[in-house]
Amino acid sequence: MPTYDYVCDGCQHAFEQWQSFNDDHLTKCPKCKKAKLRRLIGTGAALIFKGSGFYETDYNRGEAYEKAAKADAEAPKPAETPAATSPPPPPAAEAPVAEPKPKPGGGKKKK
Repeated sequence: MPTYDYVCDGCQHAFEQWQSFNDDHLTKCPKCKKAKLRRLIGTGAALIFKGSGFYETDYNRGEAYEKAAKADAEAPKPAETPAATSPPPPPAAEAPVAEPKPKPGGGKKKK
């Protein structure tokens, strides 16, 4: 059943009410007894996880799933090759290119 939010315009009392889809809206405030109650527009129904927690053992998937999981766990894993686990070699270093040295005197001719 969905939960609906209500608020009273007379006393501002707000509360939640569980109702069936087929039930009529509430009109009388449970606190002040006035007929000024209105239902609020909510975000809709959602799952609310309350409690100590949810565990893998709480859900039974069936025997076929358990057999397949057990077979996967027992299957031998392929051996890893050393090339797959070692990092690739660094790129080959190139020889530095020698820069031409400037001529003495700045390279200008005197007249």
